[in-house]
Amino acid sequence: MIQRIQTIWLLLAAICGFTSLKTSFYIGSIATEPASHLTAMSNSWLMILTIAIATITAVNIFMYNNRPIQLKFTLVSIALSTIVLMLYFIETQKFSVGGYALTSLVVIAISVLQILAAIGIYKDEKLVKSADRLR
Repeated sequence: MIQRIQTIWLLLAAICGFTSLKTSFYIGSIATEPASHLTAMSNSWLMILTIAIATITAVNIFMYNNRPIQLKFTLVSIALSTIVLMLYFIETQKFSVGGYALTSLVVIAISVLQILAAIGIYKDEKLVKSADRLR
């Protein structure tokens, strides 16, 4: 389990998912209000989807015996993280002035790490299939 590189990618993606709940994605203000931080806890849909992504990714680490299902779960979480990114950008349009926080890279890292994990899972599945043909 731990010797596979995709386990590391999935673990890092799960950690980034849970930390993105508290870290700021955008810092700005609406009209005359003081500056506020946009986090996953700011919006209920962002919070639900972020928790779902992080949980699916954390559970997905232990599905190493069944690579096809592990790959499907990874692809589902990639799709969900893309939806979360779109929701973040929609939420940033509500601010009149502000900027992206450096910690917004944590949210983007989730998708990148999951893509790297999917590539590793696919390579493992391909290797196992080629070894089965040799028997």
